[in-house]
Amino acid sequence: MIEKTAARIAVIADTSLQRHVLQQALTGSGYQVVMNSDPARLDQATLSACETDLWLVDLAQSDDSPLIDNLMENAVVPVLFGEGHAPERHSENYPRWERRLFGKLKKLVGDPSQAVGQSLEALLAEAQRPTRLDLPAALADTPLVAGEPARQVWLLAASLGGPAAVKAFLDALPGGLPVGFVYAQHIDASFENMLPQAVGRHSQWHVNLARQGDALRCGEVVVVPISHELGFDDEGQMLIAERGWPEPYSPSIDQMMLNLAQHFGALSGVIAFSGMGSDGSAAAAYVIRQGGLIWTQRGDSCACPSMPDSLREAGYSSFSGDPRELAAALVNHLAEQCR
Repeated sequence: MIEKTAARIAVIADTSLQRHVLQQALTGSGYQVVMNSDPARLDQATLSACETDLWLVDLAQSDDSPLIDNLMENAVVPVLFGEGHAPERHSENYPRWERRLFGKLKKLVGDPSQAVGQSLEALLAEAQRPTRLDLPAALADTPLVAGEPARQVWLLAASLGGPAAVKAFLDALPGGLPVGFVYAQHIDASFENMLPQAVGRHSQWHVNLARQGDALRCGEVVVVPISHELGFDDEGQMLIAERGWPEPYSPSIDQMMLNLAQHFGALSGVIAFSGMGSDGSAAAAYVIRQGGLIWTQRGDSCACPSMPDSLREAGYSSFSGDPRELAAALVNHLAEQCR
């Protein structure tokens, strides 16, 4: 899927650390790196033979190079020059640097997350109905809460590979749990209306688009709007803003985490599924300070592990598993609260 749509990036950088960080950032955000070289090792023939959609040039030591000057003058594709020294991957400045870089690439060569929508047709055609987890007695014996406004809300956050992972999670999850979900998925807005059926068709959970002024309810998964920021009023009712999400992500998982934790505090949680980049890392510390939990999909079960890996490697994730293991952990977590 992604090979047909991901833009090709050629990197020229004169320090090995910068080349390494750029390689990780670009591939983790869904782009193809077709060259990653020190300018001292390049010649005109190599540059001319490189098939790329964008040149990313980052020279820390000197920009006085006839080869680079020639590239700037004769390139037939965009040249992005001088993004500055990349911070350490786990530093607090890294998400800001990555957002700035990704925002420019998105405008110049497109957004790799647009490929996510192509996977929805396969999910809609899927006939398999996986075995659902049992509802523990501690939850089965409590009064029915389905349809009531949710006091506890978890965010399901995803990008590339996300719809399949979220569907597997919801397929395994029994109904009757005292929790509601919001689902933030990086995807082109033209596929927004397909998401509820694609991820919810085999589950016991009602997957719906957000509704202005209504409460998020137990037994429900609300798809976060792609083009408009979702927040909550003092009563917990959904507020769909006229404004869009902060660039460059639509929706912004960082902003959704902030909005959720600000209202629900210790009764909120985040599960980061398969996805590109590090969206979510900048807001993770705030979620934890508010008493919320952050869990992540295990890397070997992800189509793209960059997003959950960034949270896990920074020490924010308190549990990791594949989608079914995450569902089982949540059932047990909610059952413990009822004992």
